[in-house]
Amino acid sequence: MNLSEAESRFEHRAIELDTLAEMFERSVERNGDTAAQQYKGGIYDRSLAGDGAETPIEPAPDGEFASITYDEMGHLVRRIAAGFRDLGITDGERVGMFADTRMEWALSDFGILAAGGVVTTVYKSSSPDQIRYLLDDPGASGVVVENENLLEKVLTVEDDLDLEFVVVFDELERDEHAARDDILTLADLYRRGAAAFDREAYDSWLEARDVDDLASLIYTSGTTGQPKGVTLTHRNLRSNVNQLYRRYGPRPDKGEDDPSVTADSTALTFLPLAHVFERTAGHFMRFAAGACVAYAESPDTFAEDLAVVEADSTTSVPRVYEKLYDGIRESAAEDEDRKEALEWAFDVARRYNEADDPDAELESELADADELVFATIREKLGGNIEFMVSGGGSLSPELCELFHTMGLPILEGYGMTEAAPVVATNPPSDPRIDTVGPVLTGVETKLDSSVVREADFDDEGEVGELLLKGPNVTEGYWEKPSATDRAFTEDGWFRTGDIVHERPDGYLEFRERTKQLIVLSTGKNVAPGPLEDAFVSTDVVEQAMVVGDGEKFVGALLVPNVEGLADRAEREGVSLPDDIESLVENEWVLEEVEATVDEVNEGFESYETIKEFRLVPEGFTEENDLMTPTMKKKRSKIEDRYEHLVEEIYAGDKVEASSD
Repeated sequence: MNLSEAESRFEHRAIELDTLAEMFERSVERNGDTAAQQYKGGIYDRSLAGDGAETPIEPAPDGEFASITYDEMGHLVRRIAAGFRDLGITDGERVGMFADTRMEWALSDFGILAAGGVVTTVYKSSSPDQIRYLLDDPGASGVVVENENLLEKVLTVEDDLDLEFVVVFDELERDEHAARDDILTLADLYRRGAAAFDREAYDSWLEARDVDDLASLIYTSGTTGQPKGVTLTHRNLRSNVNQLYRRYGPRPDKGEDDPSVTADSTALTFLPLAHVFERTAGHFMRFAAGACVAYAESPDTFAEDLAVVEADSTTSVPRVYEKLYDGIRESAAEDEDRKEALEWAFDVARRYNEADDPDAELESELADADELVFATIREKLGGNIEFMVSGGGSLSPELCELFHTMGLPILEGYGMTEAAPVVATNPPSDPRIDTVGPVLTGVETKLDSSVVREADFDDEGEVGELLLKGPNVTEGYWEKPSATDRAFTEDGWFRTGDIVHERPDGYLEFRERTKQLIVLSTGKNVAPGPLEDAFVSTDVVEQAMVVGDGEKFVGALLVPNVEGLADRAEREGVSLPDDIESLVENEWVLEEVEATVDEVNEGFESYETIKEFRLVPEGFTEENDLMTPTMKKKRSKIEDRYEHLVEEIYAGDKVEASSD
């Protein structure tokens, strides 16, 4: 039986076609006394866990995690839903969510949906102009914010909006906020709902909603212009939950050692729930399964929190796994013996992965590396990781292979907001490096090869822009009929804008966004992603962005790895400047980076290789507006900011382009 057939035949109580609120209620009925959420103490001034007698949850000790069961979570969600109804939320009204990922986000999400509302999302990093747009465009009746700092941001633009209320997760400390009738804490909302709650009325709200009703507006990250509100119905999101559970659930065809998501699972979450990847894969699907969701303090405490909650899985983006790899190396660098052991173990893993048929000696070396080094790394991450999912961008194949060899498999997937979002993902039982896995059951795909030149892609299989149909695919963008029309073909296929390679084994390889594909003046097409990813495992380059569209050759803007360079300089007795502006112009640094670029180039065709580069004095981050909240590079902004460096790269076209 093949994978698609096994998934199609799989039946489970978590797989139904109902609204998201009904999905949650049925999970509460099945999993009442099992843990639903774990939350960390000492981070937030949670109004739901205050000192008053009427607060519904216990505070967690500082730095430790406490938990609530599905029965307790269901109790909270129902009262929060009743509170929203008491504030005037009725079927189809939009409510904004403007907060970090935490337990209260999940409670409010299900509460709004149960009340009949539609959740529209705002990233925590949004500027006042973005906040105004993301609340005004959907016509939000109210907004839920994390704390008083985000409340203040909303209040700076409230005159331009038509908000009836603001709900705040944390306690209010400022008198001017507490005195307003239209500003409530989440605990206030809970108490208001508890006083008004009637189970018969609550059930009627759920029954009144249909799977084809709008559930959420999720705005695109805006890398290429004004964000568009993707309309996602209960059917869209619930279908994708079902598709994911068919792949990750406890199918009977799986082997004993193949991991599955079940009611015994614990997942760590920290990616923005404002982004549909985490909301579907790390939130809706997990709660449908009856799993426990633990909320990390931040990406910086990712490894530490994994260990504390002993999570068996997590969802993340490539940048976080790159930082995890860097953290493993930096931790070992503090002790010379540990550092040598780690580098030896990494070298064994690389040789093992490069060998077509590892001999007995190499097998033995890998076993030793696992026992002496990799087992310790796994233990420091809680000792319970079965798999980690990566989405939202491409991961370096070398890094992915290394994690697999360490016993920490990373399963890459592919999706987009318009598909709610997952289209393909590697199955835990048969992951294949450098692919995003087979398409999920129920998703229809075809490739438009007219957008690529066959000469540029000589692999077996088919290459082209991926087109989609399926119950998880959006019907379009909020109040943007022209954008909706452009997104679909005349016969109803959604254009992803992504070039993929469908291999003969049915696994997809992501190549590049059609808008990011670099077309050299020689006519050659170059996908920047693989080049940029190739720098991840180096210790001298932190980030890379390839340039060259319309030029004769490929260039790159590179962010130096300051710590890696400092470590290398210390070993070689080289003195480096302290300030970053001098560092990026230092002759020794430029030579080291050039040598790394030459090594990276060895893995690519001549016309794809980086001929010229410039170092930039700051990383690409969300804070400096060079990355989106989902950790994608804002390429046009990076090029604009470093236009002078790009001009230097191509000054006089001094490098002859290869005709290979």
